[in-house]
Amino acid sequence: MAGNADATDASSPPATAVAVPERRQLTPAAQRALAEAEARRQAAEANARPAARELQGPKGPEPTRYGDWENKGIASDF
Repeated sequence: MAGNADATDASSPPATAVAVPERRQLTPAAQRALAEAEARRQAAEANARPAARELQGPKGPEPTRYGDWENKGIASDF
């Protein structure tokens, strides 16, 4: 088994031989769009409020999560 491990190590290429393709430069308009999107994401996170708890709602998962009303394992259309 030790002989096989040495053979595997010798046949693998060195880490420096793997070339990483260069990325294309983004246009100024694309860079502005990415910056604006990031600013909107940060603003949305800063203004986010936790959802209010539902009073007297159903226990467990939302019964209308699949577009049908589910009650005790029976689904019915609206």
